[in-house]
Parts: sequence; structure tokens; C-alpha cells
Amino acid sequence: MNAPFALCEETVAVADLHDPGEAARIADFVYVANGSPFHLPRWLLAVEQGTGQRATGLVAEKGGQVTGWLPLSVVHSLLFPRALVSSGFAVEGGALAFSDKTAKRLCRAATELAVRESCASVELRGGSVPEGWQVQSDSHCGFAGLLAADDEAQLVAIPRKQRAEVRKGLDKDLRVTIGTAEGDRAAHYACYAESVRNLGTPVFPRQLFDAVLDAFGEEADILTVWDESRPVASVLSLYHMGAVMPYWGGGVWDARALRANELMYYRLMCHARSKGCIRFDFGRSKTGSGPYNFKKNWGFEPEPLTYASWTAPGHEGRDVDPTSESYQRKIALWKKLPVSVANTIGPVIARGLA
Repeated sequence: MNAPFALCEETVAVADLHDPGEAARIADFVYVANGSPFHLPRWLLAVEQGTGQRATGLVAEKGGQVTGWLPLSVVHSLLFPRALVSSGFAVEGGALAFSDKTAKRLCRAATELAVRESCASVELRGGSVPEGWQVQSDSHCGFAGLLAADDEAQLVAIPRKQRAEVRKGLDKDLRVTIGTAEGDRAAHYACYAESVRNLGTPVFPRQLFDAVLDAFGEEADILTVWDESRPVASVLSLYHMGAVMPYWGGGVWDARALRANELMYYRLMCHARSKGCIRFDFGRSKTGSGPYNFKKNWGFEPEPLTYASWTAPGHEGRDVDPTSESYQRKIALWKKLPVSVANTIGPVIARGLA
């Protein structure tokens, strides 16, 4: 008499993302549930390939149908405690579910998985949060808005002062290329690596960018601004469900004087529209920071992001926030390193900064 009801109970299990069938049905759920690109199994697998941080996740299902999904990376580092992160190297990726009850069930299951994996903490970037977790909603903001109807309307939509900066970039003899070939990848890494060194942050391994580009195919590309034969600004963008997300971007020291970053983002807006996008997702920035103000100057309104963490009893969680007080002296020293040195040792450190 009770068997039919037992078959309809919701279950939570660890997903095998290396099983193509399992990965495909989870991806289908992500699209139906309006998830982010960081919820997709291919993101987690690209992170695993590019950094060595193992891809996993928890899938909820009922009656043979997926009802929830929590993407996870098992992050290990020489500098920080081992952690279970949703989602590795991402700005989004919390529990995705049709009900809050299922989302919280996934989060509780993540704490059990963390203990089994000898992880000191679980970190969630968005989504529902069970009671008792540490929640932070004032550290970062996201910026997103609709694209305009055409290139001229897009330029007019930019607030006056920022529009003037874009026009200065347009007036300079700069060249723009878009692609995913080896030349595009090398130019991007050169610009990005110098940019993050100047900010005092270790650069991610180039293998991570290559793995993401290979995994996303036509849903990712690189736009680069050139001053003659020299790349001065470059951004790797993701395209997901009608939105473009400029995710890893940066410029060399001369980019500011050339207004190369301004030109880069405007050209990306125009390019994204040609690919069928209707939204521009400018990503997250630390509240009150320079990048935060830069994005506001483009006319995007900040939306606070909610992050949460759970720490296992008797352990301490990670602190990988580069703006925290404990990192300021390290950042100052890192800025003084030659780019060649920073590019050699940076990826080793950055693999654990998921």
C-alpha cells in the first residue's frame, strides 16, 4: 500500500558529472530553472580541467525528474583550508531548485558532503540559505541591464560623462578583434595577467581560460583592443540565455590613457547584440570599489549579492577576500613584482582562490 508513495519521495545524491547522460540532464534542468552559466556541468568540468579543483555537485530528484541542483567544486590550497564551493571560480552558483524546501535540503546535504570530503567549510554564491549559516549581503553588488536597439542607441544610452570617454576611445586609431584562436587567447592572457598584477592579485592559470573557451564553444569568445600590433585591453565573455557576461577582462597600463577599456565594453555591447543578446551582465564588484564606481558610471544600477557560508565544528573557514585588511600588505608587495615573475608563481597560488 505504501510503495507508490515511497517512490515519489524526493532524494538527494552526489552527481557523476563525468557521465555524459547525467551532465546532460542536469544542464537541461539549469536552462529550465533559469540558472546561470556557472550552474552548468561544463563550467565545473572546465574548472576541474584548468585548475585541478574537482567537479561535483548534489542533485535532487523526485519521480525520476530533477527538482534541484547544487554545483560544487572541492577546492584545496596550500594557503587556505579545504572548502566546498558553489560554484568554483564563479560569482553565482548557489542552490537552484523549484522550491525553497528543496534548495535548503541541498544545502544541508552539502554540509554532510563537506564532512565526508574533509572540507572545513561550504560556500554558497547566491540561492536560498538554511538557518544558522553566516550570510553576507553588503560586500558585493551585481550590475546588469538591457542592451539598446542599435549601436547608436547604445552609445546614447551611456550617461554623458562616460559616453564622452567612449567617444575618445572611438576617435583613437585602435583596432578590435574577436575570436577564440591561439592569437586571441595569448593576447587576452597578456592583458589580463598584467591587469591583475597591477591590482595586486595572482593571475589564474591560462589553462582555466582555455578550458572554459573549449567547453563553451560559440557561447564564449575574446574581444581584444589593439594599439597597432600590441594588445592593450581584452575580455573573455560568456553568452547565456540572451545575456552577455564580460567575465575576465583587463588592460595594460596604457589602456587608461587610450580609453581602451571604454572602447572594449562598448564594442562588446554592439557585438553581443549581433549574437542575439538582449542583456548586458557586467558582473560583480566589491561595494564602493573602483570597478563598482566604473560600472555605475555606465548607467548600471548596483544590486546587492547574497553570499553564505557554513563552517564545520572545530574548523575555520577560508578568507580569500583580496580586499580584507589582512591582505593589504601582501597586495602591495605583489604589485611590485615583474609581470614575468607574477605570471610564473601566480597561477600556483590562484588555483586555490576559487
